[in-house]
Amino acid sequence: MKFDKSLKLQERFNRVIPGGAHTYAKGDDQFPEFMPAYIVKGKGCRVWDVDGNEYIEYGNGLRSVSLGHAFDPITEAVAAQIKLGINFGRPSTIELECAEAFLSLVEGADMVKFCKNGSDALDGAIKLARAYTGHDMVGMCASHPFFSVHDWFIGTTPMAGGIPDAIKNLTTKFYYNDLESARRMFAENPGKISCVILEAHKYDDPIDNFLHKLKDLCHQNGALFILDEMITGFRWHIGGAQKKFDIVPDLSSWGKALGNGFAISALAGKREVMELGGLSHNRERVFLLSTTHGAETHSMAAAIANIKFYKENQVIEKLYEQGTKLEKGIMKASRDLGLQDKVAIVGPPCCSVYTSRDQENHPSQPFRTLFMEQTMKRGLLMPSTIISYSHSDADIAETVEKIHEALVVYKKALNEGVEKYLMGRSVQPVWRKYNKEEAVH
Repeated sequence: MKFDKSLKLQERFNRVIPGGAHTYAKGDDQFPEFMPAYIVKGKGCRVWDVDGNEYIEYGNGLRSVSLGHAFDPITEAVAAQIKLGINFGRPSTIELECAEAFLSLVEGADMVKFCKNGSDALDGAIKLARAYTGHDMVGMCASHPFFSVHDWFIGTTPMAGGIPDAIKNLTTKFYYNDLESARRMFAENPGKISCVILEAHKYDDPIDNFLHKLKDLCHQNGALFILDEMITGFRWHIGGAQKKFDIVPDLSSWGKALGNGFAISALAGKREVMELGGLSHNRERVFLLSTTHGAETHSMAAAIANIKFYKENQVIEKLYEQGTKLEKGIMKASRDLGLQDKVAIVGPPCCSVYTSRDQENHPSQPFRTLFMEQTMKRGLLMPSTIISYSHSDADIAETVEKIHEALVVYKKALNEGVEKYLMGRSVQPVWRKYNKEEAVH
């Protein structure tokens, strides 16, 4: 593959956009140095870059495109709505239609407020929790990598530049499947924690009724129980991971696959909490998610069409089915080369990722870089192994064949040294304090 046009664009991107991308996970430091691959179009599970290179894609818009790129039932609904106007000075009827369609899926949620991204939805949840409980602090699950771009979360990461210490001190941590860590958190901050925030599921299943016990612990301490369904919603179950694990949160945030890539997210929850952001109470008012573009009609149309397609087709089942085929194929290729301890699939089949380990079985950014270089050369854009409804059996078979070829090179690099096979600098972890820090080996 050639990347001449992409490489010429790279300097222009970085001159006018900080970091060269609008999402850190899409940045230059997350991909091989000489393979920037600027995308111009996508259809189904395939994308094409400015140089004309074609890829089977397994990033799917950071998990937001669950059906496929330019998926006809969605784009047709959006195109029809755009012709009717996209933003007005009063609520449009499609807002009610979308709200009722969404709430029909989320058991235990009485009200919903739409916005554009997951960070805003979670920030609204925190504001409601603080207003409802009278407490200021946030209890965050430290086992999960990302929740929000807002200060309450970013202040807990190595990239905390610009965040005041006073804000950092309002967030405390606990760990998934570690109820004792949550008990300590509450004990160390009595009467101060407004809520706990976590994903219902990531890679490890909840053990010993962890989610339900954590919810009880929250309520015993006057805190709200909030689930982040940004990734799990419309992948684990049409009703979210909360439905899969039979747990009803006080509030939950949704997005990504809700609109098959269109910009729509949602904050949903119990009426007694959500209504604090409304007009039917006499408590102090809460300024909750007042956004100019939060109710754009074409994004609502995308969500409605998406929900309809999910209800009429076995989308979740296919995500699990195709994800399982991909996992089995990759693991067979890995085992055949004796690499099963180095390159393995982790997480549920509907939303998995791969490991990249070195000779000592330590997570390795250089070996991740090598794997990405070798798969991109073969027409796979694979920062993860995220499946979509559009990935066919033929796509998966082609993927597995190309991964096997890439793993042959991976094995040589294990025996001879990864530096011999790397084309450029290593990719970097997003969460690092300085740009020039060494890659994690």
